[in-house]
Amino acid sequence: MASCSIEDVLAKAERDEAEKLKGITVNKELDLEFDPGNLLAFDKNRLDTREFKDNKREDFLRSLARDNTQLLINEMWKLPTERVEEIIVAKLPDPTTPFPREKPAPKPKPPTKWEQFAKLKGIQKKKKTNLVWDDVHKEWRRRWGYKRAKDDTKEWLIEVPENADPSEDQFAKRNKAKKERVAKNEYNRLKNIARAQKINVPGMGLAPTPRQSKAELAQAVNVAKISTASVGKFQDNLPKEKTPKNTGKRRKFQPLIGDFGSEKQKQLELLKVMDSKKPRLDITKAVNKQMREEDRESAHKRKQGFGKKGRRGNMSGKGKGKGKCPSVDCCQIHKASLVKQSQYKYPTPMGRNIGHS
Repeated sequence: MASCSIEDVLAKAERDEAEKLKGITVNKELDLEFDPGNLLAFDKNRLDTREFKDNKREDFLRSLARDNTQLLINEMWKLPTERVEEIIVAKLPDPTTPFPREKPAPKPKPPTKWEQFAKLKGIQKKKKTNLVWDDVHKEWRRRWGYKRAKDDTKEWLIEVPENADPSEDQFAKRNKAKKERVAKNEYNRLKNIARAQKINVPGMGLAPTPRQSKAELAQAVNVAKISTASVGKFQDNLPKEKTPKNTGKRRKFQPLIGDFGSEKQKQLELLKVMDSKKPRLDITKAVNKQMREEDRESAHKRKQGFGKKGRRGNMSGKGKGKGKCPSVDCCQIHKASLVKQSQYKYPTPMGRNIGHS
C-alpha cells in the first residue's frame, strides 16, 4: 500500500470542495430576458425531459433554479450602485412587466382647501426637523407631543395680561382655547372629507336641500325663533304664520309659595278618590260612548238595508203617527242627546231646563 502524504490529502479535499461549489458563470443556449425593476428573469430554453423524468427530478429543478438565480444576480451587479450607511445598494430601474391587480389602483386624494390655496399662491411646504432646542431645559426636545419643547401646559404660574379681568382663571381660559382649536381642526378635517366626496356640509341648523318644502321652511323658522336666550318667548310671529305643531309640551309646576287653597283642594280630591270604594263615574264620557255605539249600530243597519226593495203595502211611517220619529234608532239618539243636555243643564228651545228622568 502506497503511503499518502499530508499534502496529497489536502489537495484532494480542495478538489472535492471546488467540485461542490459551482462558479458564477452559467452557459445557456439562449440568453435570459431580465426585468430588474421586478427582479424577474425569463428562461426560454428547452428543458431536458430525460433528466426531468428520472428519479433525480428534485435535483434537476434545484440546479435549474440555482443557475437562473445566479444569472439574475449577475445582471443586478451591472446596475449602478451607491453606498448607504456602509451598505452597497443597487438602483433599480422602472419595471417593464405589468402585473394584474386584485383591486384598481387607488386614486389620488383630492387637495384640501389649504393645499389649493398654497398652490395658487405658490407656497411650498418646508419640512421641519423633529427636534428643536429648548432654552429652558438647555437640551434638544421634540417639537410636538410628550415632553416637547416650550411646553406651556407645565407652567405653574401664568402672567395676567393688562387688559384682562384680574378675577379670570387663566388656566381654564387656556384649556378652553385648546379645546376650541382641537374642535376647529376636527371640523375642518370633516369638511375636507365631505368636500372630496361631494357631499353638502350641513350648517348649524338644518341640512340644506336644493328645494325646501313648506314644512321644512316652517321648521327652519321655528328653530331660528327658539334659538334666542328667551327660547322665543318674546319673538313676534310673522304675518300669516301658523302655530308650530308637535313642538313638545313643557311640564308646568305649581309655585312653592302663594295660593295654598287650590293645592289643598287638589289634595282633598285626590284623597277622596283614593278613599272611595266605588269607581268614579264620568257621566259625560259614558253618554258620549253610548252615543258613538248607537251611531255605529245604526250605520251598520243602514248599510245592510241599502239596496233592498220594500214590500208593497208595508211602508213604515206612511200615514201613521204624524210628528213621530221614523225609526227607533233616531229616538234613541234623541234621548241620549237630551240626557247629555240635562247633564250640562242646557236650555231647550222651549226655554225650560230638562231634568233627569
